[in-house]
Amino acid sequence: MVLPACSAGALRPPLQPERGAPACTTCPRRHSRVEAELAESRPRSVAASVSADPPRGVSRAFNSQRLVDEPLKASSFLARDACTPLFALLPRGRRRRMHDLRRRWDLGSLCRALLTRGLAALGHSLKHVLGAIFSKIFGPLASVGNMDEKSNKLLLALVMLFLFAVIVLQYVCPGTECQLLRLQAFSSPVPDPYRSEDESSARFVPRYNFSRGDLLRKVDFDIKGDDLIVFLHIQKTGGTTFGRHLVRNIQLEQPCECRVGQKKCTCHRPGKQETWLFSRFSTGWSCGLHADWTELTSCVPTVVDGKRDTRLRPSRWRIFQILNEMRNFHYITILRDPVSRYLSEWRHVQRGATWKASLHVCDGRPPTSEELPSCYTGDDWSGCPLKEFMDCPYNLANNRQVRMLSDLTLVGCYNLSVMPEEQRNKVLLESAKSNLKDMAFFGLTEFQRKTQYLFEKTFNMNFISPFIQYNTTRASSVEINEEIQKRIETLNFLDMELYSFAKDLFLQRYQFMRQKDHQEARQKRQEQRKFLKGRFLQARFQSQSQVQIQNLSQNPNMNANQNVTQNLLQNQTQSLRQNSVQKKNRESQERKRGQEQNDSSTSNGTNDYTGSVEKWR
Repeated sequence: MVLPACSAGALRPPLQPERGAPACTTCPRRHSRVEAELAESRPRSVAASVSADPPRGVSRAFNSQRLVDEPLKASSFLARDACTPLFALLPRGRRRRMHDLRRRWDLGSLCRALLTRGLAALGHSLKHVLGAIFSKIFGPLASVGNMDEKSNKLLLALVMLFLFAVIVLQYVCPGTECQLLRLQAFSSPVPDPYRSEDESSARFVPRYNFSRGDLLRKVDFDIKGDDLIVFLHIQKTGGTTFGRHLVRNIQLEQPCECRVGQKKCTCHRPGKQETWLFSRFSTGWSCGLHADWTELTSCVPTVVDGKRDTRLRPSRWRIFQILNEMRNFHYITILRDPVSRYLSEWRHVQRGATWKASLHVCDGRPPTSEELPSCYTGDDWSGCPLKEFMDCPYNLANNRQVRMLSDLTLVGCYNLSVMPEEQRNKVLLESAKSNLKDMAFFGLTEFQRKTQYLFEKTFNMNFISPFIQYNTTRASSVEINEEIQKRIETLNFLDMELYSFAKDLFLQRYQFMRQKDHQEARQKRQEQRKFLKGRFLQARFQSQSQVQIQNLSQNPNMNANQNVTQNLLQNQTQSLRQNSVQKKNRESQERKRGQEQNDSSTSNGTNDYTGSVEKWR
C-alpha cells in the first residue's frame, strides 16, 4: 500500500533541525488545548481517528512515533499545514482558525522578544551613562577597585535614600497643600499674587490725598474681650462669598461651628458663649434683611446686649449702658463696580428676588408707602426687561451703595421733601465717604487677593485658603451697548463717585501696607545680619585664642621671644597709663588750688592734700 508523501516522511526517523532553525512539530504544545477541544466536539469521527486508530492506509506505528516537521523555510504556513496529518483531518474553517492563532502567537512572541531586548539595551546604555557620570564626579573612587561594582552600590544607596525621603515626606506631610510639595519655589520665583490682579497696570497713580491715619488701618481686635466685627452686607457685591470666608475659612483658636444643611454658624469667643461676629452667617438678619448703616448703628448694640439687658434690674441698667458705649464695634463692608452691581441686581430681580423683608428703619420708624412706593404691582418683578428696570424712579437699586453707607437721618430718611435733591445728594455722598473712610475695613469685589491681604493686616487674622478672583459673573454675561452703559452710569452717578473714592483709598492703603511690610522685612534682615556677624566674629576670636593657647602649651621654648616681647609691651602700656594718671593728677591739683572749697579728691595722697590746704590758707 502506497502511503502519502507526508505520512512517509513522518514514519522515517526524526530529522535533526539545522543549527539556528527552530524545531516545529505537527502537534506543538500550543495546540494541545485546541486538539482537546476538537476531540471533545467530535467524539465519533475525529477523536476516534486521532486517539484510537490511525486512518486507513496508515500503520499503527504512526501515533507511536514523534512527528517532527521540517525546519521552517520560506514556504507558507498553509502549505506546511496541508502536509500535516492533524491538519488534514480538520475542516477548512478549523485549519484557518489554527493558522490565525499560530500567526498571532508568532507576532506576540516577536513583540515580546523585541521589547525585552530593547529594555535590556536601554538598561545597559543607562548603566554605561551613569557609570560615566559617576566616573566624572567620583574620579578618585573610580581609580580604586572596580568601578562597576562601586557605581552600582552608590546608585543603589542613592535610590534607597530617595525612597526613604519620599516615605518620610509622605508621613510628615500627607496633604497636597503642603508647603514642601510646592515645586514652584525650585523651578521659578513665585509671582506676586497681588500684582495686576484686575489686569490693569501695576503702578497706581493716586487722585486723593489721605493722611497717614487714613491709610494705616491696624485694629487691635480682642476676640476674647468685647470687640465685635459688624458686616454691612450690600446686595450683589460679593458679600455672600466674603461672609462664608469669615465663618469657614479663618484661622481661630476656637473656629466657628458650621453644621451641614444650615446657613448659620456658631462663632463664640474662646471660653465664652458670646459671638465675636455680627453677620448673616453668624447671627442671621437680626436687624432686618440687608440692613444699612443707619439701621445697624442703632440696632446692633440693642441686639447684642438685648438678652442680657432684659434680665437686669433698673439700678444696673446705667452701668451696662456705659459698658456698651465702651464696646468696640468694627464695621466692615464690600463694594463693587456700580455698573456690574446694577446689572447683577437686575438679573437677580428677574429671577424673582424682592427683598420684601427689608425693614428700612430710619429714625425709629419704617418708611410709608408714599415715601417709598413700589415699582411693581404683583408678588414680584420677575421677568422684567432692563428698560423697565431702569425707568422706575423709585428703584432702590439706583445709588444703592451710597444710600446704604450714609446716615439717612441727616436728610430726613426717605422723605424727599425735607431738602432739595441736589443738596440731598451732596449730603448723602459726603456722609457715605466719611463713614467708609472711618470703617475698620472695606474691600472691593474686583480685588479679592488684595481684600484678603488688607483684612489680615488690619485684624491680624489669617485665612486658611486664598480668595479666588472670578472674572466671569452673571453681570459680565449681559451684553449692553454704550448708550445703555452711559444711562446706568447716570442713574448711579453717586455710586460712581463713591466707588472712585473707595478704589483710590483702597489701593493707597494696599501700597502703604506693602511698603510698611517691606521696610519691616528689611530691618529684620539687617538685624539678623548684624547678629550673625557678631556671632561669627565671636566664634572666630574664640577659635584664634584657643589656637594660640594650644601653640603656647605645645611649644614653650619656641615662644620665649614672643613672651619677652609681650612682657615689654605690657610694661610700656603700664608706663603710659601711669604717665596719663600723673598728668591728670597734676591738672586736678592746679584746679584745686584755684578753688575755695575744702573738698578735694585723695588720688595723690594725704600729704599733697594737706600741703595744698596750707598754701591756700
